[in-house]
Amino acid sequence: MIPFNKPYLTGKETDYIKEAVNLGKISGNGYFTNKCHLFFEEQFGFKKTLLTTSCTDALEMAAILLNIKEGDEVIVPSYTFVSSALAFIRQGAKIVFADSRADHPGIDEKKLENLISKRTKAIVVIHYAGVACDMDLIMDVAQKHNIFVVEDAAQAIDSYYNGKALGSIGHLGAFSFHETKNIISGEGGLLTINDNSFIERSEIIWEKGTNRSAFYKGEVDKYGWVDTGSSFLPSEIISAFLYSQLEKLPEIQKKRVHLWDLYYKNLRSLEIQGSIKLPFIPGYATNNAHMFYIIADNVMQRDSLIAFLKKKGILAVFHYLSLHKSDYYTKIQKENKDELPMADHYTDCLIRLPMFYELTEQQVLFITDTIKEFYQ
Repeated sequence: MIPFNKPYLTGKETDYIKEAVNLGKISGNGYFTNKCHLFFEEQFGFKKTLLTTSCTDALEMAAILLNIKEGDEVIVPSYTFVSSALAFIRQGAKIVFADSRADHPGIDEKKLENLISKRTKAIVVIHYAGVACDMDLIMDVAQKHNIFVVEDAAQAIDSYYNGKALGSIGHLGAFSFHETKNIISGEGGLLTINDNSFIERSEIIWEKGTNRSAFYKGEVDKYGWVDTGSSFLPSEIISAFLYSQLEKLPEIQKKRVHLWDLYYKNLRSLEIQGSIKLPFIPGYATNNAHMFYIIADNVMQRDSLIAFLKKKGILAVFHYLSLHKSDYYTKIQKENKDELPMADHYTDCLIRLPMFYELTEQQVLFITDTIKEFYQ
């Protein structure tokens, strides 16, 4: 069976974990945490970074930093993972769901302004498959209405919009290092802070609502409870694992892009004949090869193809279910009458194909040949 995903290990993970243990501080915010922070800030130009135990935690920190409260509205794409909305629901916000683009599962930027009200506090944008949203358009709308932008860049490490690293454009950004991502730490995340006004408070929230970070820097002679917060920072074990991956980022990206290109090349004939649609990369965006997906005509065709691939020893999967139709949202938002046809289209028709570092060219050719066999 060709799995959908297989976590890649560089070989230095356990060496660095052992080093972290030998350094005598494994509770977090130590040697490897600082090395990771420095890497992200120097490599991608983020003003401030804080490792978290998950992307969900990074989004929850963002919701706290923005002072989201009951009565506020937050615009979120419906076609995304639940954490993109849940982090703001937990603060009492009303979620206003946005539809996807016709040419890409990302948020339809041109329809955003119609969703804004006097209560809108923030827009959460998802860089689906690591492909950038139109950030100039989004930031212009946000500035016009004096609202915040959070980039959910869970899938978007080492991906760019007009030369700017994703996660560095909005006021705040969030990344994931879950085992299905390009670089991993099992579970793990990162908050990026691009607005100076949030930097000092972000460290306090990160440190359980205390000013312990300031104490470690020698800025105060003792620390105490000064704000809300939680235990968001990961242990040095996670940071050490992650740093071994960061060292191999160029190599990992090169291999993934090669596999992505091979998929595209070998499936292009099916798109030309109208059997499937392939991923679209706008001119302003780069491709970090986080995933390769195809779009079938309908849900029956999608399910039949997934079953056909499984019989051939290939594990392919569908992706998100539209959040605006979820049991939880329809229960709390009883007047919900959202019509988001493109989000529902991707829910029914999108198929993710195997994509991981150790996937071989021969396996990609077998997968694409099997898909062609299905359509023949």
